[in-house]
Amino acid sequence: MVTHRRAIFPLLLLPLALVAACDKVPLLAPTGTVINMFPVTTTVSLNSEVTIIATVIENGVAAGGSGGPSGGGGTTRSGNGTPVQNGTVISFTTSIGRIEPAEARTTNGQVNVRLITGAVSGTATITAFSGGASSQISLKVGAAAASTINVTASPPNLGSNGGSAFITATVIDEGGSGVGGVPVTFTTDRGTITPTSTNTDASGNATATLTTSATAKVTVTAAGGKNGSATVTVSARLLSSFNVNTNSKKVAGGPVQFDVGVGSGANLANVHVDFGDSSSTDLGPISAQTSTFHAYCSAGQFNAVASAVDATGAREQLNTNVIIGSLPVILGSSGGTAVDTPITFTASGVTDAQVARYRWTWDDGTGSFDTTAPQTTHTFTTRGLKTVRVDVFGVGCGQIGTATMTLSIS
Repeated sequence: MVTHRRAIFPLLLLPLALVAACDKVPLLAPTGTVINMFPVTTTVSLNSEVTIIATVIENGVAAGGSGGPSGGGGTTRSGNGTPVQNGTVISFTTSIGRIEPAEARTTNGQVNVRLITGAVSGTATITAFSGGASSQISLKVGAAAASTINVTASPPNLGSNGGSAFITATVIDEGGSGVGGVPVTFTTDRGTITPTSTNTDASGNATATLTTSATAKVTVTAAGGKNGSATVTVSARLLSSFNVNTNSKKVAGGPVQFDVGVGSGANLANVHVDFGDSSSTDLGPISAQTSTFHAYCSAGQFNAVASAVDATGAREQLNTNVIIGSLPVILGSSGGTAVDTPITFTASGVTDAQVARYRWTWDDGTGSFDTTAPQTTHTFTTRGLKTVRVDVFGVGCGQIGTATMTLSIS
């Protein structure tokens, strides 16, 4: 009996060993199997991932259409073949990025894997194989996936003084989805733009800031050569110039001429001029260079500002400085200096001013009186040193100048 048991025991162990050894051998697809791969999308952003579904069918029909099993395109015809046995091992390789998992076992004839991309753009060739069956598809990665670039500006229009606008570039694939991680560069023919290069975000967007004082075209170019552009318009200047006419005599009481230039094509509703001394005027809807005059009542430095508004409500300002000097009044006399002799007094140096009147004052007790002319006569009735004063008053102003002199009357 003992001997008989020893003979049977090895026979009982043999099937168990065979089963264990067979379990370690990968189950591969049988002859006649067809593998079809279906990516969730045909384009992939950099540093991202996409799911790929592979169906494995015994005696199945390969994906049809122009792409075929190697192109990933076309359609499939159902109702042919049966799913391979569960647990069939399918292996994957890719020319760009990596596949996770690199090996997958089927469930009901299907496996799901992921293509994980890095920083390399290009066309990824993905191969699935098992036994004698294999299939390939191609996915565009990063810049290779870019089909078009849409460029927008916010705001698209700036005032006549210019300013800043946000530029957004959206890199999209053939299906209209954004492509992330694509390097793009920004250039402009006017002004400055910051940054000049960046990468698109997960939604395919990249942004920069344009600063310009003139209408500017911004061009955005993606790695791979695709480009798009947008134009930021700067409104025409409302005012082309504002300055003091060089022929103006800049003295107290003098009529200073200001010249206001209108921008080409501007449709002005009004130009308001503030002279800087609490006085101002409105020029109305001027369409060409216009001059306005103003007399400053005192010496000093003044900042004049011209403010224009057009029919749309857009506004622009220009300013200019003007320095006003004192009126150089000179008092002179003629006709002698004897008692009871008429003496003629003349105020000169006032021709550059708009004079309203002259006030004459004598220190012999006769008081003061006004004239509209710069000349008058007076007779002294006593001997001695006599002081004469003239005060000059401007049009619309108070005193704008004064002068004195002393005479010895004998």
